[in-house]
Amino acid sequence: MAALILDASVLIGLLDVADSHHDSAVDEVEAADQADTRLLTPASAYSEALVSFARAGRVADAREAIAAMGISVEPLTAAIAELAAELRSSHERLRLPDAIVLATALYLSARLLTYDDQLSGIAAKFSD
Repeated sequence: MAALILDASVLIGLLDVADSHHDSAVDEVEAADQADTRLLTPASAYSEALVSFARAGRVADAREAIAAMGISVEPLTAAIAELAAELRSSHERLRLPDAIVLATALYLSARLLTYDDQLSGIAAKFSD
């Protein structure tokens, strides 16, 4: 089964109806779900997306919404961490949180969905 890695920008778009990416995120995630694609988010992106909910004391609401959408949280393993370090060291402008997202996608041979132009540009170098 194919997998789709969702970064924090996508999760935020899904959870926040006022976000500029909300409609796109809903459409793309629904299409992936209908295609029987596994929906995954790295633990780091999950945490990043929950910050505003944590400020509002609503982490449980966000957790439930993400789970209801069939999105699973992919843990950070040593292998993914090592690949993220290699990616970060070879791409000067790649931030570590984004390197972890990209490393997760590469490690799992999954497609990456992001609304971050810089991350998308770097990820495109790895797709065939």
